[in-house]
Amino acid sequence: MKIHEYQAKELFRSGQIPVPDGILCTTPEEARIAAKTLGLPVAVKAQVHAGGRGKGGGVRVAKSMEDAGDAAQAILGMKLVTQQTGSDGRTVNKVLVEQGVDIQKELYLSLIINREDATVTIMASQDGGMDIEEVAAKTPERIIKVGVNPLLGIQGYHVRQVCFGLKLEPILAKQYGKLLRNLYSLFVTNDCSLLEINPLIITVEQQIVALDAKIDIDSNGLFRHQDLAAMLDPLEEDANELEAAKYDLNYIKLDGTIGNMVNGAGLAMATMDIIKQAGAEPANFLDVGGGANAEKVENGFRIILSDPQVKGILINIFGGILRCDVLAQGVVQAAHSVGLSLPVVVRMEGTNVDEGRRILTESGLDLINAIDLSDAAQKIAAIAAG
Repeated sequence: MKIHEYQAKELFRSGQIPVPDGILCTTPEEARIAAKTLGLPVAVKAQVHAGGRGKGGGVRVAKSMEDAGDAAQAILGMKLVTQQTGSDGRTVNKVLVEQGVDIQKELYLSLIINREDATVTIMASQDGGMDIEEVAAKTPERIIKVGVNPLLGIQGYHVRQVCFGLKLEPILAKQYGKLLRNLYSLFVTNDCSLLEINPLIITVEQQIVALDAKIDIDSNGLFRHQDLAAMLDPLEEDANELEAAKYDLNYIKLDGTIGNMVNGAGLAMATMDIIKQAGAEPANFLDVGGGANAEKVENGFRIILSDPQVKGILINIFGGILRCDVLAQGVVQAAHSVGLSLPVVVRMEGTNVDEGRRILTESGLDLINAIDLSDAAQKIAAIAAG
């Protein structure tokens, strides 16, 4: 789960990580009052779940109260388009008005789960700011990477390795070390999957301050953090993904035209590969789970059909805990309730497969049965072609 910058900075403050003072605003008038309260100059920053806001016009500096109001007027309601939002962009509904700081140098710092070696990887660089992606692509040697064993936690030599790599002077290295330890504690305590500060700045007063804050939280750990779960912004989430979560369905919206329903995450990934190999593009990831019942299948089917981009559906089920007859009943119920008008290819094997096929055959629905995965791929290709 992603949270906004202003929310991440609330966590930073609780974890003793220095950040500028800021006030959340939803109107230009609130932004003008915030600028007066904080003192000028201020930065007016769009609050959306995406990076690269500065390049998209979502971050503006204001040197007067009127400028702050004008900046908020321009940003609020805009469709902010960045590399991370795609061409559709994100609508800005709130801005963070933040106290201005005198920047001497910009750094980069992040913590991320490294699944290859099961560590929390610290990534740091002297080259912070909007072009960090270019730094990573062209001069990757300028990015320091330090892996921390989560069973042992962050140690002094980890901190020294990062500070030495950044060539920090002793007075700054002491601040940086404290900040890094606090960040690691916050990362682990809150079940984060990503924590990024870009830029992490050194001010002219020789203070290290987190000028930005980006946090992703592992959704599987939210049951331990009701306070974090309450930070979910439904306006930043796909409506179908929110709907799917109500029914304990693992659904992710994609950009293709072929919807798919599968039981099991691994099989779902393989099914999306099959769709792509057939020359089509998957419209979603949907794992109904091994213990799904007919109602759950119906809700999943209804969510797929609510996507206007979907032109056809592939159902790929290996009956185990989820029996084929239960799946078939759910498909029939959903098709009748929503008024099925799209071609549906069904490939099923496993427990009660004959009964499942009988239910589908006698349903009166115009369903396309596939013998195996190869047959399903060919029939999906035909649907994708027209």
